[in-house]
Amino acid sequence: MGRLRDGFGGFFNNRWLVFVAAMWVQSCAGIGYLFGSISPVIKSSLNYNQRQIARLGVAKDLGDSVGFLAGSLCEVLPIWAALLVGAVQNFVGYGWVWLIVTGRAPTLPLWAMCILIFVGTNGETYFNTAALVSCVQNFPKSRGPVVGILKGFAGLGGAILTQIYAVMHTPDHASLIFMVAVGPAMVIIALMFIVRPVGGHRQVRSSDGSCFSFIYSVCLLLAAYLMGVMLVEDLVTLSQTVVTIFTGILFFILLVPIVVPVWLSFSKEQRDPADEALLPERHKQDPGKSEHDAHEIIFSEVEDEKPREVDLLPALERQKRIAQLQVKLAQAAAEGAVRVKRRRGPHRGEDFTLTQALIKADFWLIFFSLLLGSGSGLTVIDNLGQMSQSLGYDNTHIFVSLISIWNFLGRVGGGYYSEIIVRDHAYPRPVAMAAAQVIMAIGHFFIAMGWPGAMYVGTLLIGLGYGAHWAIVPAAASELFGLKKFGALYNFLTIANPAGSLVFSGLIASSIYDMEAERQAREHHHNQQKLRSIYSGFLNLDEPLKCEGAICFCLTSLIMSGLCIVAVVLSMILVYRTKIVYANLYGKSRCAVSPDLTLATSFHTYPAKLPHCGDKGSIKVTR
Repeated sequence: MGRLRDGFGGFFNNRWLVFVAAMWVQSCAGIGYLFGSISPVIKSSLNYNQRQIARLGVAKDLGDSVGFLAGSLCEVLPIWAALLVGAVQNFVGYGWVWLIVTGRAPTLPLWAMCILIFVGTNGETYFNTAALVSCVQNFPKSRGPVVGILKGFAGLGGAILTQIYAVMHTPDHASLIFMVAVGPAMVIIALMFIVRPVGGHRQVRSSDGSCFSFIYSVCLLLAAYLMGVMLVEDLVTLSQTVVTIFTGILFFILLVPIVVPVWLSFSKEQRDPADEALLPERHKQDPGKSEHDAHEIIFSEVEDEKPREVDLLPALERQKRIAQLQVKLAQAAAEGAVRVKRRRGPHRGEDFTLTQALIKADFWLIFFSLLLGSGSGLTVIDNLGQMSQSLGYDNTHIFVSLISIWNFLGRVGGGYYSEIIVRDHAYPRPVAMAAAQVIMAIGHFFIAMGWPGAMYVGTLLIGLGYGAHWAIVPAAASELFGLKKFGALYNFLTIANPAGSLVFSGLIASSIYDMEAERQAREHHHNQQKLRSIYSGFLNLDEPLKCEGAICFCLTSLIMSGLCIVAVVLSMILVYRTKIVYANLYGKSRCAVSPDLTLATSFHTYPAKLPHCGDKGSIKVTR
């Protein structure tokens, strides 16, 4: 009986339970991706034109990305309290929009609607921050896979909610807004006491790799199943019973990952002692402290004593030589032969505050590369309804669902493959972001051409590339700027999303769309006697402007394709600047060290008590 009680106690404090619950929370953090489905309802109900819908889209993107308050509250409030705040915001914001669209509440001006959309979507930032901060702390050695899977479920949220909406089988499209308001709030309230840091770094097991493989398999199965169901529902008329069965299977797949924490909690397997020994003692004692919270010093003579040819050596040999030099300097410092001075600020790979990160070129390279890459992808997501309608597709929900699935796979795949790049090759993670931006540039070009089936190919490529950004960027930021202020750093970087959307969607795409719609309206009415009065009324929003044909978004897509290439250049500059950092972070020549004292150079942080690493050569210290 006591063993069973211990098993339940271990279950509720198991980091894998937190991870699975965070996956479910994140599936509710993607409601912003449904804007492409609810925007036509808002547009027709409130008689908006495309420019006004674009303003609402920018407000949604701002709400989805401005997470300073969420990041701050997660530092001072319990995680459950931050999640509750997000649930309340989501319910109030979208609930009020639903009341207005259905005529149950008086119509508000556009600026007030923007505030409601902002407040409702801003609840996502609390879900995102709470889930990421909790799980990155619980899995400090598996940041890429953890971030990729969590952000993947956020991207898949649109497809999941769309499938649930199909079960409702209601002709009232405004009910989708009601589901967005109520559904996520219910899920968050049910899970808010589970998602939290539980000292997961002390729960290392030899089976962790198998557990991640199982989770990845479930993710791929979920994506494949959703894609198949969406295509079948689009091509074949199904009975309501079949749709309900499909949705039941979906819920079953979502629940399957709970097997992992149950098995780990009630099995006899213990932690791997070798893995446990790799953890610094101070980290075992206090999971809330960062790896670099201990007292750090820097030798001013490292650069002076390092021969110039060291930088030209292969990574393996370079790391050995630098480690040997630091041992010599440590001994000389202990004997008083060299002077030691305090560091003036952190170096790459250590803990930065937001203020310290803002003065670093690497941080701004990440920001602007993200702005151009993810901003262009978000523009497509926000305008999917109008894009598909302009190309003659009646069912816009299929593209919203498909891009959610590709977004999901991009995030999961981006985390997985970027982890291979850094772990197996010690190469900078941002190179994976550059590859994602190349894929997006090709996707934008396909949409611009308007070829048959180009919408399917374009959403595939753009969804994959856009999703990969949100697995790669958080992991890269935590590697270059540390985990101590990860919430603030992550939420600042997410501002790049609405900033890009403001430029691409709010200014470029909407202006070009309305200009082309006006031109088509003139041609349509040129034979009518009352051309001037009819067109004047048209411009005064008696009826919304509507554009048809590939020309509506052709120029916009070509512009975004070109800017994605610019983003590739920025990412490769970041790769060049951080090669040595990643070589030292993940180089296979790193030696087993004692964690008692830390010495730092401009390359990386090294422990003071270093054993001899292979090469017995010596470096002379002349002080």
